[in-house]
Amino acid sequence: MTSIHALLAATTLATATFAASAAPPTEQVHHRSVNIQDVDVFYREAGPETAPKVLLLHGFGASSYMFRELIPQLAEKYHVIAPDLPGFGQTNVLPGKSFTYSFDNLASVIDAFTVAKGMDRYAMYVFDYGAPVGWRLAVKNPQKITAIVSQNGNAYEEGLSEGWADMRKAWANPTPANREALRRFNTYEMIKWQYTEGVKDTSLVAPETYQLAHAAVERIGVEAQMDLLLDYGQNIKQYGALHDFFRRYQPPTLAIWGANDPFFIPAGANAYKRDNPKAEVQFLDTGHFAIETHGKEIADAMVEFLDRSVQRPMTSLDGKNLAQCNVGDQ
Repeated sequence: MTSIHALLAATTLATATFAASAAPPTEQVHHRSVNIQDVDVFYREAGPETAPKVLLLHGFGASSYMFRELIPQLAEKYHVIAPDLPGFGQTNVLPGKSFTYSFDNLASVIDAFTVAKGMDRYAMYVFDYGAPVGWRLAVKNPQKITAIVSQNGNAYEEGLSEGWADMRKAWANPTPANREALRRFNTYEMIKWQYTEGVKDTSLVAPETYQLAHAAVERIGVEAQMDLLLDYGQNIKQYGALHDFFRRYQPPTLAIWGANDPFFIPAGANAYKRDNPKAEVQFLDTGHFAIETHGKEIADAMVEFLDRSVQRPMTSLDGKNLAQCNVGDQ
């Protein structure tokens, strides 16, 4: 009987091991698209669908590709979704349809995208252009936001460096000449510079990052980017409503910042504490695209922050919801 029991135990263990190895890991990243308001929105998705949701919003000169290493790390505990904004990456306006490139319209598409994906509550990681998109979502639907991670995602006017001088000039006086002066920001050299400026060891920056970003600009059209640069001034006008959101709802907030960013300076990170005193601020010795050189530091800080800030449903072995518990308590 002892040998039979041993054989049965070994067989059970082997079966369980095979099932575990055969099951696809939740951190596998899927690449999908969905039609939202005549825009074919491309997105990356990973993690258990029953887990707390995290929305990752990229910025200028990038796409969801910037989250290629972060997503699998978050997906061990969270359901992670990272769309390409209209005008970027693999997202495209449907043939025969038109799209006006403004931050209001970008936010409208992404808001509808979250509804289509069933994101009733979610944490946000916002970066660069992703910040004003995310801010519009938060102000419109404050009850949906569980936490905010801002990586060089500006929310205060003092966070804008002198590098915005030409943009400010065009916002105040949008003449054809002032618009044309902004075209250089979309060149290959300038996009690459934004990845490498302020970085001590530029060999850490993968060249595919800025190559893919520039290729998307060329494919989609530089005029879309020109429109967004001119429209960025509208974001500043909405800061008042955003600060009211911070004061009223006090969302758990982590501002993790590349301190050598030539466009969004450290003062913008520290300013989060003005309206949300519990906001946490961390600085990294790198540039604008901090995730490219300090991805592990950002992932570790983000997981630790989300684990103690976001609620996750506790489930039984059969998947039934039992209760709500804090992620960090499990």
